[in-house]
Amino acid sequence: MHGRKKIRAYVDTSVFGGVFDDEFDVASQRFFSQVKRKEFILVTSAVVYEELKKAPEDVRAFFQEMLPYSEVIEITQGSLYLRDAYLKAAIVSLKYTNDALHVAMATFAGCDIILSWNFKHIVHFDKIPLYNAVNTLNGYNPISIFSSWEVIKYD
Repeated sequence: MHGRKKIRAYVDTSVFGGVFDDEFDVASQRFFSQVKRKEFILVTSAVVYEELKKAPEDVRAFFQEMLPYSEVIEITQGSLYLRDAYLKAAIVSLKYTNDALHVAMATFAGCDIILSWNFKHIVHFDKIPLYNAVNTLNGYNPISIFSSWEVIKYD
């Protein structure tokens, strides 16, 4: 990593929950251990914090454990505007407003990537180019969207 820019990785709620999910635990745990080794800059948000209020206690405790390694971003007018642009473009329906808000917040905060296990509304080959088209039309950089499997470093 010497000399390379560290990747600012926005992590949505599903990745914190993934630590305790049999399907996603290995990749999620490996990602967070790499965060602790400062291989990524962990960015999360007030939206994740709110969504985790309904999560099991072990997930909430893990989120608290990761806070010292995290940059927590707040909802801004810019991110709300971008969220609304995604909704207007019908990338996701109003029912999934928070999914659009995760992408908007990560984009607005200048993150390099988004990590999610939400394959329906975020990590989807049909949706990613649409999010990035809206970003471009609104003067924002495109953002790369992945599952944790795709970004963790394998030893």
